[in-house]
Amino acid sequence: MNIFDRLAKKLQRDRTAKNEDYLQFNYIKDEVGNRLSDRVYDINRKFKVGLDLGCGYGHVSRHLTKDAVEELVMCDHSALVLKKASIPEDTTINCRKMVVDEEALPFEPGSFDLVMSSLSLHWVNQLPSTFSQIMKCLRPDGVFIAALFGGDTLYELRGSLQLGETEREGGFAAHISPFAAIRDIGGLLNAAGFTMLTIDTDEIRVGYPSMFELMEDLKGMGENNASWIRKLHLHRDTMFAASAIYKELYGNEDGSIPATFQIIYMIGWKPDPSQPKPLERGTGEISIKDLYRLDEVVKDATDNMVKKTAKEVTHALEDDDGKRR
Repeated sequence: MNIFDRLAKKLQRDRTAKNEDYLQFNYIKDEVGNRLSDRVYDINRKFKVGLDLGCGYGHVSRHLTKDAVEELVMCDHSALVLKKASIPEDTTINCRKMVVDEEALPFEPGSFDLVMSSLSLHWVNQLPSTFSQIMKCLRPDGVFIAALFGGDTLYELRGSLQLGETEREGGFAAHISPFAAIRDIGGLLNAAGFTMLTIDTDEIRVGYPSMFELMEDLKGMGENNASWIRKLHLHRDTMFAASAIYKELYGNEDGSIPATFQIIYMIGWKPDPSQPKPLERGTGEISIKDLYRLDEVVKDATDNMVKKTAKEVTHALEDDDGKRR
């Protein structure tokens, strides 16, 4: 089942690249790209070849240095966006650009040590397939780091449009594209074969004068609706009703309105024999039933370790004295 019109999304993103002021709409993607790059640096490793999948205007790549990756491939579905994408400021990185559809990766198996994707994969129709393709193009012990919009993104706008349209037209259509739920991401990554998963979520709240400025910025980001069942026209009366409902239900004291962007961050590794393995069942030294006295257990374990170390040191000194005699 295809939910999104990929051609429409490509045209929407092409349109953003033609705007002279396209950079002023990138504040959400720039912030998430910066946070995602921090997660790359949290891994104490220098990657040989990295892939920025759905790079946009270089929201992640611009923050990378030679300490993180030696060679970088930047990919995007829109050639116009890719042309304007910022490359890393560290010019010692060997960087090249490719027009690539996230749903059909053209790379050979084992091509990359690192794959990154920031706020791009939420427009992919077959997310399990894309995850599997990413797994194939990673080398053993390679890592996949990504961020995408979660299910609570723009819940205020979604609810306001539904209520406004129901009031004025007697029913409502889908005006906000569906997003993945955080509870589903782990299962999808596991199904693709990733291991040692780390998944967390964050929220970014942005204030706007009214609903209309929010919708204008979403269009400038290229994040307007691209689902196949989208309604192409929204009546003026419905929009004014939705704007009034938005301000009444969610408005701030200063008259502005908040918009919530839920961000799901994920890290998954391609399996490799060198990776840490869980201990066998029954090898644990502390029972779960003792968790209520954890401080006592830790203190006893520390005291026993100190006594054992002191005894070993004493024996070593006695052996050394015996040899000298």
